[in-house]
Amino acid sequence: MSHPRILCFGEILWDFMPAGLFAGGAPFNVGYHLKQHGVDVRLVSGIGRDLLGEELLRRLRYWEMDTELLTRHSGLPTGYVRATLGDTGDASYEITASVAWDQIFMNEDVARAAVGAQALVFGSLALRSAFNRTVLDRIFAVLPADAWRVFDANLRPPHDDLDLVRNLASRATLLKLNAAEAARLTDGGNEQPGREERDARELASRHGCRHVCVTSGARGAGLLHDSIWHWEPAREIVVADTVGAGDSFLASLLTHLLEGHLSPKECLARACRLSEWVASQRGATPCYNEAASHLVE
Repeated sequence: MSHPRILCFGEILWDFMPAGLFAGGAPFNVGYHLKQHGVDVRLVSGIGRDLLGEELLRRLRYWEMDTELLTRHSGLPTGYVRATLGDTGDASYEITASVAWDQIFMNEDVARAAVGAQALVFGSLALRSAFNRTVLDRIFAVLPADAWRVFDANLRPPHDDLDLVRNLASRATLLKLNAAEAARLTDGGNEQPGREERDARELASRHGCRHVCVTSGARGAGLLHDSIWHWEPAREIVVADTVGAGDSFLASLLTHLLEGHLSPKECLARACRLSEWVASQRGATPCYNEAASHLVE
């Protein structure tokens, strides 16, 4: 089977959690789970020349993930966030500023990787930096015309500029966001069960986006795929924490959509099952066991 090449642009950092320190950052988490699917994934991010950066490199090499497109900074530290978990496993984040992933460099290696990519995954958090917004524009300029632009909206106050998010959504092939984010972007309203399809159709129409995915936690997830709405109910699990569950969902969904061997409905169901498994584990990047491995086949 031929697997796609996918670039993941944005933050790589450490999640400081009550249960320990975990490698994290949404684009990195997506990349980790893409790797488990056999994808040729390239991380385009930044780390410091410090202990936290060296430890990230050690983890990436252990996982046999490509590190050639990581910017190494002497003047900026490796990023981290402090995560606080609620009673249901949901996390809130305290995100450090002026860190290495705020300045991701574009060089010839990044350009060559982009020219051969079938998809680019990017989020909104790393684009709090004007430097990174310029670099992303340069990557867009060299991506193949048929490459998927996959925008994973992560509205993390105070880094939740809605005008920026709307601009990025208009450039995306696939827009992925949760139900609360979808409601906020459409009319500023609150998340309500049952409004996911309405919000997805509104966002697709407003931004000219072919595919819109709305995740709804314990309710399930929906996918608007070429104007057809698909819904997959969630299954009950014991939640350890929800960190990285949405990122594993996106990795699974994108891989199977690009490969084209499953129907959109089947791609959505496979993504839900993987994200449920991740939510039952600690941290965003659990080691895949037998129960998870069959979900990536």
